[in-house]
Amino acid sequence: MPTTTEAATESSTSFVNIVVSFFAEGGPFMYIIFFVFLVGMAISLERFIYLNLTQNRNQAIWKKLFPLLTQGNFKAAMDEAKTSSAAIGKILSYGLSRSAYATRTDEIEMAMEEGLLEAIPSLERRTHYIATFANIATLLGLLGTIMGLINAFTAVANADPAQKADLLSASISVAMNTTAFGLMAAIPLLLTFAYLQSKTNQLVDSMEMASVKFLNVFRQVQQAKKAQQTKSA
Repeated sequence: MPTTTEAATESSTSFVNIVVSFFAEGGPFMYIIFFVFLVGMAISLERFIYLNLTQNRNQAIWKKLFPLLTQGNFKAAMDEAKTSSAAIGKILSYGLSRSAYATRTDEIEMAMEEGLLEAIPSLERRTHYIATFANIATLLGLLGTIMGLINAFTAVANADPAQKADLLSASISVAMNTTAFGLMAAIPLLLTFAYLQSKTNQLVDSMEMASVKFLNVFRQVQQAKKAQQTKSA
């Protein structure tokens, strides 16, 4: 009687053989779909790492800047923001630079919106390609199936009538492999695309929230300064 380890090894070997057979029977389109899937997943991994690094940098610089802003120490906050590579640091540096001579908060808000518009493209870069590759994988799967069906009908055209049904069913079964594999590649790419889109939107929302908080703090500090000047007078 086979042991548990031997049974697991046999099961694993059997599964690998099934996958290899499925892949080999699908024809050349299987390799193209697999390449598209790898490229899509490579972009997904790069975007995932970049967005998480951006989020961590934003959180780190915000923890440094917010106490300085609430204390009204805009000069130190601007120096800190200018030396930061974080997106929020760059956006706030636009607002802090404008706050030194701006007469209205609208001018500061416009300056930070300019910084936000500069930051967004780097967050969204290459993400849309993931959805494109998912669609390409699906279409390649369908194309592979159609080509397989054409070859199948051509092959059985001159075959023995008694064998036509068996040959045709076998050929169609193989041809459908590309559609199945195309969907297997497209579904994870679409799910990854949706996640990365959501992550990007969260980062943009957090940067907009940081801008609003800075404006609120700036107004409070300005009002406090005016109140002190009024009391002194």
